[in-house]
This record gives sequence, structure tokens and C-alpha cells, in this order.
Amino acid sequence: MNTDGLIDTLVADAERHAPDSPPSWWLLSLIAAVLAAAVFFLILGPRPDFLESLGSIRFDAKFVVTGLLALAAISVAIAMGRPAASLGARVALLAVPAILLFAAVLAELLAVPSSLWMTRMIGSNSSICLTAIPTIGAPVLLLFMWGLKRRAPTQPARAGAVAGLAAGGVAAFFYAAHCTDDSPLFVALWYPLATLILVAAGAIAGSRLLRW
Repeated sequence: MNTDGLIDTLVADAERHAPDSPPSWWLLSLIAAVLAAAVFFLILGPRPDFLESLGSIRFDAKFVVTGLLALAAISVAIAMGRPAASLGARVALLAVPAILLFAAVLAELLAVPSSLWMTRMIGSNSSICLTAIPTIGAPVLLLFMWGLKRRAPTQPARAGAVAGLAAGGVAAFFYAAHCTDDSPLFVALWYPLATLILVAAGAIAGSRLLRW
């Protein structure tokens, strides 16, 4: 066999055994939104006064914070799927929704009498929040885990935890349309607690499923 023939044979063999290209994160994010919306409308649906509530600062702020969390966490997940990628700037993005929520909490504390702080924080939907966000986010977490599995994360548990955080952000974004507790005090307590369930599940699953 001459040199050209050998090269052609090696290239053809490599193409036959090359793994399929991993799916685009843009596509995964779109599918994640569709999955979350499907589960959301199946189990909850928007609150009765959804349209009337649009334009309220407290109500709209929930979508801003959760939406930014989802985008920032997905950005970190993208980087964690590439071993050589730098995480610094992307991880810093996670501070943006946290800072906005902190500012909203401070504004709420200044605007509301202290006698109402605890009432606003406990709210009336805490049990629903703690179950709805993990339920909506579960299929999203599975999808993101599958996406990471098709890549090369070098920190399986952390990558899984980030996938859980992203799933929690997506789920919380949709759940916010149902939740009638708009106070930042409620959001700052119960939304993170519900999201932590997905983060923990992602970390445990990632440590087992994302290893090379």
C-alpha cells in the first residue's frame, strides 16, 4: 500500500470511529425551556392575576433574578464541559443575580415595616415552592447532565452541581409566574432552598455519571 492509500485508510477509519459532535448548548437551552414550560403548565400554570401583575416591580424582579441565574449557570456549565476553558469570568456572572436580589431585599426592608418582615419572608407558598421548583427542574437537570456527559468535564461533581443550579434557575423562572409571594424576602429564602435540592442532586449524580 502506498503512502497516499495509507493516509486515506487512516482518515476513513478515524471518521468511522469519531464520536458524534455534542449537541449545541443553545439547542439544549431551548429544549430545557420547552421541557420546563411543559411541566409547569401540566402541574401549575400561571397565577390568575398574571397579566395584571406584569409591570409590578416585585413581580417582574423575580423573572429578572431567576432568568439571569439560569443564563449565568448555563454559561458556567458550558465552560465546565471544556477542560481548558477559564471559569473565572463566567463564575463572576453568578454574582449578578445575587447582587440584584440582595439589593431588592434591602429595598424591601426599607419599604416594609419590620413587623411585616417575617410574614413576607414566610409567605403562603413555601411548601409549593420547595416541591415545584425541583419537579419542574428535574427533566432540565437530566438534559443538562446528558449534555455534559457528551463533553469532557474534569470536575464531575462540580459540573453536576452547576447543571443543577442552571436547572433550578430555569425552573424558578417558570415557577415565578405561579407564585403569589412576590416579596424579595420570600424569594431570597425559599427559591434558593428549592434550587439547592437540584444542586445537591446534580452534584451526587455528576460524581457518578460524569466521570471519564
